[in-house]
Amino acid sequence: MSVTKKISHHVSNATAGLRHVFVRDLEVMATLGIHEYERLKPQRIIVSIDLSVREGNGPVHDDISNVVSYENIVKKVEAIIAQGHVNLVETLADLFAAACLKDKRVMAARVRIEKPDIIANAKSVGIEIERIKS
Repeated sequence: MSVTKKISHHVSNATAGLRHVFVRDLEVMATLGIHEYERLKPQRIIVSIDLSVREGNGPVHDDISNVVSYENIVKKVEAIIAQGHVNLVETLADLFAAACLKDKRVMAARVRIEKPDIIANAKSVGIEIERIKS
């Protein structure tokens, strides 16, 4: 009987050659939402992104060009937000994931977006998605 070991995404895994690159709790202002007041004034959102990154065939040699940079992930988020209003949190999360998956080394992306200031008696509301490169 053959047993196939499932490789878990979003964790570092030496056997699978995966590195976990993440940005946690990035606070940005965005025009996001379906209500008119959400179109008029930017609101605070909190973005967390977890990436499963293929480590490659050799050492990184202490060179930033050999890794997926979390600074570039933040810049991608900021550039997407700068494009303007998005109605749905789900759409914004998909845009963030797609931007990250354009890097050939990124195998999977998990994106969480929270809106902490929308429901008065909730710490935050939001969504989390996962997209895997086919």
